[in-house]
Amino acid sequence: MAWLRSVLYQLFLIITVIPYAFACLIWAPLPLRLRYRLTVGWPRLAIWGARVFCGIRWQVKGWNNLPDGPIVLLSKHQSAWETLFFPAHMPRPVCFVYKKSLHWVPFFGWGLALLRMIPIDRAKGRDAFDQVVRGGQACLDDGRWPLLFPEGTRVPPGQTGRFKMGGALLAVRTGAAVVPVALNAGECWPRNAFVKRPGMVTVSFGPAIPSEGLTADQLNAKVQAWIDAEMRQLNPERYDQH
Repeated sequence: MAWLRSVLYQLFLIITVIPYAFACLIWAPLPLRLRYRLTVGWPRLAIWGARVFCGIRWQVKGWNNLPDGPIVLLSKHQSAWETLFFPAHMPRPVCFVYKKSLHWVPFFGWGLALLRMIPIDRAKGRDAFDQVVRGGQACLDDGRWPLLFPEGTRVPPGQTGRFKMGGALLAVRTGAAVVPVALNAGECWPRNAFVKRPGMVTVSFGPAIPSEGLTADQLNAKVQAWIDAEMRQLNPERYDQH
C-alpha cells in the first residue's frame, strides 16, 4: 500500500509541476515578492499532497523563536520534504543556497531560477563563498531569510554530518543572528527512497543565537550543539543513550 501511495504521489508531483513551471514563465515580469508568493504555491501543493497521498503530517515547535528581523536559518537536512516545506510555510520568503546547475533541471529549475535566491558555482572554490555572502546580504537587505543546510547534504536519521562553516560565516559577516532548526523528515521520507512512510514530521526552531562577538567557529559549534540536542529529543530511539 505504501508503494502504491508513493506512485500516486509521484504522478501528482509530475502532473502539477509542469503547468506550474510554464505559469512561472508567464508571471516572470511581476515584482519578486508577488512572483515568490505565486511560485511557492507548488511546494505548498506538494506538502499537501504528501499528507493526502502518503500520510505525512507535520507540526512545528518554536514558531515564537522566529524574530521579526534579519536572521540566517541553519537547518538539519534529512529529506527532500524540508526543501518543499520551508518556502511553502515560513512567515517570510527564504533564500536557499544551491548549485547553479539546478537551473538546468526542466520545469523545477525554471521556477527556481526566477526567484533570485543564492545560486553558486562550486567550481570557483573560494569565490563560491563570496557569492554566498553577496547573495545572502542582498536577501537580508530585501527582508528575506537565507537558509542553509550546514551538513551540505541529506543525512540519514540518527547520523550527523560535518557542519560546514558557510552559514556561520555568512551570519558573522552580515551581523545577522542564527536560528537553528532541527527536524526529522527522514523518518517518513528517507533519502533517495521512492517509498514514503506515513507519520508525523516535527520541525523545531531554536532560540535565535546572536552572531555579535562570536567567531564563525564558535557560532557553528553553538548551532550544532543545539541541533544535536534537539534531535535527541525528537527521536531519542535513534541515538545512543549511554
